[in-house]
Amino acid sequence: MEKVIKYDKLIRDRIPEIIEADGKRAVTEVLDDLAFKRYLDIKLEEELKEYLVADSVEELADLVEVVYALLDLKGVSIEEFERLRKDKASKRGSFTKRLVLKEVISKEK
Repeated sequence: MEKVIKYDKLIRDRIPEIIEADGKRAVTEVLDDLAFKRYLDIKLEEELKEYLVADSVEELADLVEVVYALLDLKGVSIEEFERLRKDKASKRGSFTKRLVLKEVISKEK
């Protein structure tokens, strides 16, 4: 008798071979761009939640891996993305000063 565990989640490329090396059989599906984007968005949220709970660098790496997959799907290279990030940091700053905006006060006219 076979035991079947159902999943419906995006997995890393080598997971099927890892499952099969354990003597099991993995049933997978290749997604089109639209479905892949939908599953990546779900995975992004999942990885963010895992990072927020674990507060670990390993979970941050998983989050970045999903971001890289999204960039690839959108046809944006990591180098181009880094240029965009640096441009935004140049114009608006980054988070090195650890600032929290509490109020904005202006003179009434």
